[in-house]
Amino acid sequence: MIPFQMRPDEIIQEISDFNGKLAQGLNTLSEIGELEDGISPKDAVYKEDKMVLYHYKPRVEKLNPIPLLIVYALVNRPYMADLQEGRSMIQGLLDAGVDVYLVDWGYPDAGDAYLTLEDYINGYIDRCVDVIRDEHGLDKINILGICQGGSFSLCYAALHQEKIKNIITTVTPVDFHTKNDLLSKMVRHVDVDLLVDTEGNISGDDMNSTYLSMKPFQLMGQKYVDLVNILDDTEKLRNFMRMEKWIFDSPDQVGETIRQFTKQFYQENGLVKGTVKIGDDTVDLGNITVPVLNIYARDDHLVPPDSSKALGGCVSSKDYTELEFPGGHIGVFVSGKAQAMIPPAVGKWLDERT
Repeated sequence: MIPFQMRPDEIIQEISDFNGKLAQGLNTLSEIGELEDGISPKDAVYKEDKMVLYHYKPRVEKLNPIPLLIVYALVNRPYMADLQEGRSMIQGLLDAGVDVYLVDWGYPDAGDAYLTLEDYINGYIDRCVDVIRDEHGLDKINILGICQGGSFSLCYAALHQEKIKNIITTVTPVDFHTKNDLLSKMVRHVDVDLLVDTEGNISGDDMNSTYLSMKPFQLMGQKYVDLVNILDDTEKLRNFMRMEKWIFDSPDQVGETIRQFTKQFYQENGLVKGTVKIGDDTVDLGNITVPVLNIYARDDHLVPPDSSKALGGCVSSKDYTELEFPGGHIGVFVSGKAQAMIPPAVGKWLDERT
């Protein structure tokens, strides 16, 4: 085999082209302007500590009469679900006639270090649910959990099912000990007591570095090489920068909550074993009998499909549905394919159970 070689003039030309793209990129960057935190209009309807409950303005006249509360993870910021025009799960749900609320956890600080899972699940989430129930005069509402927020939502539904009509989970870990779960294998060997006792709240930057290290070539190298090829396209560069802003917009993680979550969910696999304790209550997913829609991503490297699909064997619901998205963890929210597939499916599924 003859090794690939470039002539000197080709090398010079490639370097010249590369430098030209970089120079053009400086001009393009100056045209981007401020990047918004979500694109759909919304109102803050309830605030408590750092947490804010938002209600999105409808985009269609006919709404499903039962509102939907979205519970996001504590990691990163929830505007991933509303990132840009035409690539927003929230926008898609609104177009499908869903009346959408969302919990924004904000940015915890040292004053929040001793908040527990009970504070989040039996406290903040429960009070948000009650605010929505009171506003609409309903006994029950729908809930949609995203990633860790899905795990929280399952715990909440198992403990407070009398307030939930339907539950939807998206890329949600349930079985934390599946064989392809790289994140779990890493976390299981962490001395979380030493970490929290030493650090208190865990830096969002440290958490982010952990996630990026799971795909180091793709997430920390190749994407920046590929970036050169879009530096002359303002809209594509703006979309890239939106994603970068979200990736590195990482709140610190509350010390006591991450201690409990790491031990009970990752290390003890308590959600499928029925041993998770929220305050004095034990979470038994078998208590869940309401309809469940479980959405998972086929190529998810953070929450493998087997981890999510384990939910079907844990709940007692006779109306359990799985929906596979042919993509990855983030693609569920931002890809064009996902926008055409997931929000309409969720809207239809909810309409059929209203």
